Amino acid sequence: ALATISPAELDILRAELGLDDPFMTRYVSWITNLVQGDFGYSLQSGVAVSELLGNTLPATLELSITALLISTLLGSLLGVVSALNKGRIGDNVLTVAGMVGVAIPQFLFGLIMIVLFVFKLGWLPVGGRMTPGNEVFFHRLDHLILPAIVLGLSMTAGVMRYSRASMLDSLNKEFIKTARSKGLPEWRVNLVHGLRVAMTPVAVLIGFRLPMLIGGSVVIEQVFQWPGVGQMFVAAVRSQNTPIIMMVAFFSVLIVLIASILVDIATALLDPRVKLS
Repeated sequence: ALATISPAELDILRAELGLDDPFMTRYVSWITNLVQGDFGYSLQSGVAVSELLGNTLPATLELSITALLISTLLGSLLGVVSALNKGRIGDNVLTVAGMVGVAIPQFLFGLIMIVLFVFKLGWLPVGGRMTPGNEVFFHRLDHLILPAIVLGLSMTAGVMRYSRASMLDSLNKEFIKTARSKGLPEWRVNLVHGLRVAMTPVAVLIGFRLPMLIGGSVVIEQVFQWPGVGQMFVAAVRSQNTPIIMMVAFFSVLIVLIASILVDIATALLDPRVKLS
C-alpha cells in the first residue's frame, strides 16, 4: 500500500514509471512501446497488459460476435417482414415490440432473463464463461446463450426499426416500379431488387455497431459475470489502473477504424453505384 511507502521509495517508483516526465515525453514513450508490442504492465498485479488482454479479449469477441449475428439476422428479418406488411397487425405488433426493446435498459433485461431462465426454470447457468473441465466451445454454449441473447436482443430493436424504414424507402424507388412493370414476381421485386438496396444503409448501421458492442458488453459482462474485456475495464477504472484503461481505449479506436473499412467494403458489394477506389 502507498501508505507504507517512504517518500524516497515513492520517488524511485515514480521515476521507474516515468511519472515525473513531461506529458509529451510519456506519450511518445507509450506510442514507441506500443509499436514494439509492449503494452505496459498492470499497476496492481504487475502482469503484462498484453497477457491480460489475451486472456479476456477472446471472451468478449465470442460474446460480441454472437450477439452481432443475432441482432443482424433477427433485426433485418423482422424489419423486412414489418415493411412488407405495412399498416397491418403484424407491422403494428413489431413496431411496438421495437419501441419496447429500445426502451428497456440492458441491465434490467439481463436481470429479468436471469430470474426467469436461471432461478425460475433452471434451464441455463449464470456466471463465468465455462464449467471447469468443459473448455471446448460447444460444451460451454449453455454459458454463452443467455448473455449473447440479452446483448443481441437489446440491439435487435434498433436494427429492426432501421431496416424497416430502409426497406420502405427502397420499395418506393423508381427501379422497383420499373421491375413491377416488367411483370416480375412480387417476391423477386421485394427480395432481390428491393432488399439488396435496403440493406446498404443497414450494413452501415451494423458496421458501426461493432464499437458499440464493447460498451454494451461492459454492462452485460457485469450482469452475467462474463470474464471479458468489459469486466476488466470496469475493475481498472475503479482501481485507476491507467495502462489497462489506455489499452482498452486504444483497441476501441482500432475497432472503429476496422468497422469503417468493413462498412466501405459492404456498401460497395451491396450497392452497384458505389465503387471502391
